[in-house]
Amino acid sequence: MYAEERQEAIAVLVGRRGRVSVIELSEQFDVTTETVRRDLAALDRMGLVRRVHGGAMPAAALTALELGTNEREHSRAAEKDRIAKAALAFLPPTGGSALFDAGTTTVRIAAQLPADRELVAVTNSVPIAVRLSGYSGVRLHLLGGRVRGVTQAAVGAEALRALGDLRVDVAFIGTNALTVGHGLSTPDSDEAAVKRAMVASAHRVVVVADSTKIGREDLMRFAAIDDIDVLVTDGELLPAVRDQLSERGIEVVTA
Repeated sequence: MYAEERQEAIAVLVGRRGRVSVIELSEQFDVTTETVRRDLAALDRMGLVRRVHGGAMPAAALTALELGTNEREHSRAAEKDRIAKAALAFLPPTGGSALFDAGTTTVRIAAQLPADRELVAVTNSVPIAVRLSGYSGVRLHLLGGRVRGVTQAAVGAEALRALGDLRVDVAFIGTNALTVGHGLSTPDSDEAAVKRAMVASAHRVVVVADSTKIGREDLMRFAAIDDIDVLVTDGELLPAVRDQLSERGIEVVTA
């Protein structure tokens, strides 16, 4: 296969799968990883793919486009349900405190919370607050601020001030994108500021994200990879990426 033919095939494969690693491409096309990296560099220059740490993804995938809650709610719902169930293992002991970031995976954690759990819960999410308000054992604290319609999350100076005074046992954090190099990122700067403050307020940070978020980079970074303690994701996480995260001291749980 000529280089041009291989590069065209790689571009088609990346477009179909959404994210492909250098190692996968090397094995599929029976070439060295150095050859794959040269191919990806050429395709990146042509604007056909976007190189990311360890592989490539479609050029259109790295944008500031942010899907609304309703659109995201039905995306990979089964995987998110399993991730949320596995994340329950990281709840603090009875009477402890937990912070719930806004998101369609974190809201599932709240939905599966044992009815008899005694917990101090803090959230900036309107949907999560609605769910937790009916739990008799939960002392709920809803962060104030401007509510973003697209995520139903309170953001802004009021939320940041409140988070600056908090210290919780565990924070369950969602993310739009995660790579070892760029860390955790999201499209909106106000949302990123609140997530950054949430990470800083917690003794333990548990990130809940399905595998399609891993390997992506978004506009605004809110945490370095070393800022998180646990990643709960689904079984489609690439083994090479899992090894990279584990080497950084992150506990990786696949649901």
